[in-house]
Amino acid sequence: MEKINVLIMGAAGRDFHNFNMVFRDGENADLYNVKAFTAEQIPGIDDKKYPAELAGPRYPDGIPIYSAKDLEKLIKELEIDLVVLAYSDLSYEYVMTQSARANAAGADFMLLGPKQTMLKSKKPVISVCAVRTGCGKSQTTRRISEILKSKGKKVAAVRHPMPYGDLVKMRVQRFATYEDMIEQNCTIEEMEEYEHHIKSGNIVFAGVDYKDILEAAEKEVEIILWDGGNNDFPFFEPDLEIVVTDPHRVGHELRYYPGQVNLIRGDIIIINKADSAPKENIEQLKENIKKWNPNAQVIIADSEVHIDNPDEVKGKKVLVIEDGPTVTHGEVTTGAGTIAAHKLGCEIIMNPEKFAVRSIADTYEKYTHLKGSGILPAMGYGKEQMKDLEETINNSDAEAVIIGTPIDLTKIIKIDKPVARISYSLKEKEGGNLEDVITEFLAKHNL
Repeated sequence: MEKINVLIMGAAGRDFHNFNMVFRDGENADLYNVKAFTAEQIPGIDDKKYPAELAGPRYPDGIPIYSAKDLEKLIKELEIDLVVLAYSDLSYEYVMTQSARANAAGADFMLLGPKQTMLKSKKPVISVCAVRTGCGKSQTTRRISEILKSKGKKVAAVRHPMPYGDLVKMRVQRFATYEDMIEQNCTIEEMEEYEHHIKSGNIVFAGVDYKDILEAAEKEVEIILWDGGNNDFPFFEPDLEIVVTDPHRVGHELRYYPGQVNLIRGDIIIINKADSAPKENIEQLKENIKKWNPNAQVIIADSEVHIDNPDEVKGKKVLVIEDGPTVTHGEVTTGAGTIAAHKLGCEIIMNPEKFAVRSIADTYEKYTHLKGSGILPAMGYGKEQMKDLEETINNSDAEAVIIGTPIDLTKIIKIDKPVARISYSLKEKEGGNLEDVITEFLAKHNL
């Protein structure tokens, strides 16, 4: 039987995991020949290879990675039979446009689901996912890990992949200290997701091969905490699924893939940011949850903003820096930094794009909704882009800088202005609380 030629569309994460699970290790893997990956969203990923050391013996030369814009050309030249879309935070219109492109070029189109792509852990798994990027997964996982720690439980946070460097070296990554992140050349996006766990005393695992990652984590801890990325569903089969929603973007939970998968599957749905969202949005979100997942427990929570060094920036002309993925493909235009700037009576520079250089300027051209928003996205996919970010910040005529990302940027780039950092915490106020949820979970699993 002739093999089915496959192309996997991705963004250096879910695509590699789906390949490993289905096309490398799956029981029907011999039926397929994966000819290529394509890359989107992350700069510098295309023109690389998924290396032979990870791809397995059937792919001794590795698998090339191309730009997603060349999809039709690749389908023709590589005689592709099946296109598999494997990345997240995509509008339904965008997903079906990729399907139309594939079908028009003669190929089938596929979305792989949880049954084929989730690994089963020997340890209990709690997952935290979301319906969009920027809903508040980090503060939710932080809250859960604090509860587990208070009960004396040893937890590993396993983070959704962000493998933007040497993929072989990143096969299994373990982070227990800040120095581990520096040693392993983490990007700003990675550090944003790892630092809060490390500060809480959790071990963080991430990388490329999640079968090996899971085995490594299971050796060290009692409970696995899956820390999702974008609005993707978990790579591990959860025993408790917690899903975070955003009333500032009500309706997005029904229009973005695969966020609606999480909405429908969730055991606990958190409506976050209730303290800053219109009441009518919260009510509409409740109705949407009730329609699609009537058995879920719905918890309403505030996202409390905390400001360090407020006197450094109060009343000044400020440059506001927000979490990169949240404000770019997450389409958020009001982050924690912006909220803090208003609270402190600051004048926000509304056109930071005029100071932007090189890759940061390119970011504004790609994500045009950021122009005039008063937001500088904390982009840092590698040392060159970190330099571009540093130069952009120091080019500005701001009197001070407000940093709304979860990491301390001043540790990795030099900022020549006074800085205030913003952090945020989850505070449940209606529909129950996570402490009771976790207590019940531990009892159920004899922990």
